[in-house]
Amino acid sequence: MAEILRVEELSKSYKKKPDAVDGISFSVNEGEVFALIGPNGAGKTTTIRMIATLITPTSGDAFVNGHSITKEPERVRECITYLPDEAGAYKTMTGYDYLNFMAGLFTSDKAQAESYVKRAAVMCALGERLGDKIGTYSRGMARRLLLARTVMTYPKLAIMDEATSGLDVINAMEIRKTIRSLAKNEGMSFLLSSHNMLEIEYVSDRVGIVSGGKLCVTGTVAELKERYSAANLEEVFERVVRNEVR
Repeated sequence: MAEILRVEELSKSYKKKPDAVDGISFSVNEGEVFALIGPNGAGKTTTIRMIATLITPTSGDAFVNGHSITKEPERVRECITYLPDEAGAYKTMTGYDYLNFMAGLFTSDKAQAESYVKRAAVMCALGERLGDKIGTYSRGMARRLLLARTVMTYPKLAIMDEATSGLDVINAMEIRKTIRSLAKNEGMSFLLSSHNMLEIEYVSDRVGIVSGGKLCVTGTVAELKERYSAANLEEVFERVVRNEVR
């Protein structure tokens, strides 16, 4: 199985937080859903933003499809898409206008852009509502549109921070099913971050738990539950984090 992402001793220091991210290393394979979880301020989002080339690492490196985030950030951006927690769409645009606009940022080829939009329209399943302004959408509808925008180009790696944050159960389930389907059937790789342990347990192939800027443990959910004699991922999370705090 091909390795899509390799993270090597990635670190980020700030004046007020010198160990924001402290030598994190892990990998993500083709068609794999890998989740980073941890307490607030643990370094998850900083790690994700470095991999997405939005923040420059203090030291270390990461490679997406063989391209260095420090030496070839423009090549990395050709391989990834990123959906942050706070992402929004232009409320005065219709759903179709937004998808067409975003497709035009990914390619100058008109036929290719049209294929991206058609793919996204099917994925978001908004039907005729794509002709309405995004400002009239519910949060769930807007998030489905954003997810479709994120994956419509079939990136090598889709990076998502709190993909289902604030959504009701039905919309959250649909997004999880879409992620699993794209990984399994299309070989797309995902790097996720979420505070929803049930979601992570359902959707992820492997999990990494971050605390205090360090990656404490990685493994499948089944491996981690067995290792920590836990009934679920929440218990694993609690035991790992409490141990690190001590």
